[in-house]
Amino acid sequence: MQWWQNIPLFLIVCPLMCAVICSVLKGRAARGLMAALSVLVTAGMAAVLLCSLRAGESYVYPMGEIGAPFGNELRVGITEGLVGLAFALVILLSVIGGWKKLSEDVPANKTHLYAAMVCLLTSAMSAMTFTNDLFTAYVFIEISTIAACALISSTNHGRTIYGATRYMLMNLLGSGLFLLGVSTLYCLTGHLLFPQIEESVKALLQSGAYRTPLYLSFVLMTLGIAIKSALYPFHTWLPNAYASTTVTSSALLSSLISKMYIFLLIKIFFRSAGAQVFTGGIGDFLFVFAVVGIVMGSVDAIREHHLSRMVAYSSVAQIGYIFLGVSLGTEAGMAAALFHILAHSAAKSMLFLSSGKLRQVSDEGDGFRDVRGAGFRAPLAGAAFTVGAFSLVGVPLLGGFASKAYLANAGIALGGWHMIALLAALAVSTLLNVMYMLRTVLTLYRPMSDEAAQKSPLRRDACFSVAVAVLIALNVALGLFGGEIMAVIHRGIALFA
Repeated sequence: MQWWQNIPLFLIVCPLMCAVICSVLKGRAARGLMAALSVLVTAGMAAVLLCSLRAGESYVYPMGEIGAPFGNELRVGITEGLVGLAFALVILLSVIGGWKKLSEDVPANKTHLYAAMVCLLTSAMSAMTFTNDLFTAYVFIEISTIAACALISSTNHGRTIYGATRYMLMNLLGSGLFLLGVSTLYCLTGHLLFPQIEESVKALLQSGAYRTPLYLSFVLMTLGIAIKSALYPFHTWLPNAYASTTVTSSALLSSLISKMYIFLLIKIFFRSAGAQVFTGGIGDFLFVFAVVGIVMGSVDAIREHHLSRMVAYSSVAQIGYIFLGVSLGTEAGMAAALFHILAHSAAKSMLFLSSGKLRQVSDEGDGFRDVRGAGFRAPLAGAAFTVGAFSLVGVPLLGGFASKAYLANAGIALGGWHMIALLAALAVSTLLNVMYMLRTVLTLYRPMSDEAAQKSPLRRDACFSVAVAVLIALNVALGLFGGEIMAVIHRGIALFA
């Protein structure tokens, strides 16, 4: 085993250790350790991706040198490296972009605990990216749920407590369903590692034994992930959770949490179930919910009159796009879903970070009347919001346009009623995206009233400027170099299953 193949384990264990250390440090030192860890994890993920590209193959890392079927495993390849790097960048840029606001929103006596929760979330991200077994996946699902709930409630406002409570209740329901599915699958197969599960599932399907409980186990796990990812209509907890907390937490949760769970579901489908699971109706089940979510998430966003809640509701539609690609059950659909994970993560974190600055120059007002003309008072935040909004709409040369194009191509390749429904959903949702995103951008640049003109302009924030500049560059790069990135994704998929 080469030295770099130990990096994924380090990226799981090191954040766990840093979380413990942060819990006993003072606030400023804990924040510094959190930032240093974010840089280290990003560098580690980049190293994993580059080494995997050079090696041209995936590998299995047995924990404690205990092999299958008794031990736990990590599996590392191009896909894991690319997704892990995207997640790590989101964490790093969210921490940097919200650095100044974080000290204002989080009480001083909670700063060290906030840093500890970010470290736990980082560890959970790495574990779910690399794990090759369901037991480890479930453990870190619960760790991420606890960390996310703490991040939401960190500001001590009544609305954040309400949002965190709803988040916890719905996510506990999702965790329960997922655990029930895992338990059922374990009873049927006797395994928790993905390769051994896949062998047992193929044998059961060929024999015809326990077909109903087998499909039921995957349905339960899918439902659990759908609830935790806020797939429509299981999204009711999302607006209160994302829109009421500090901007760093909003950027992390909207860009990272849901995507982690969906990437785990992709691994479950393609590594433990195989294409057979989509012939049992699960693919059609997900497809219908994804199409409805794409449309209804946009409709809910149109109805909103508050900036943060509108951005939060738009996430429901974007989650639908990712599930739409997964539900096709094809390599093209999976590749489109992975690309949309990258595009949405880059755009959504930028939208929440910039929304925080736009509210700040509007005397913390969040209504559209309050943020009128905010783009003039905070030029960089206004530009970043505009780029993120245009990306989600699907304006050419941005990541969202390339993502929708790849989803359309995947639907056309599949053909049949799936193609018609997918293209119709993309067309309708794009029109709806234009309606609420263009309205918001125009509001930000409408001529200021006398009252708005008296509001103080944004004070200089170097950390925010660096973070959103990088995010703008990422959104543009995803649009300009989408073909090259998609080629890397297809190389990874060839080694993924």
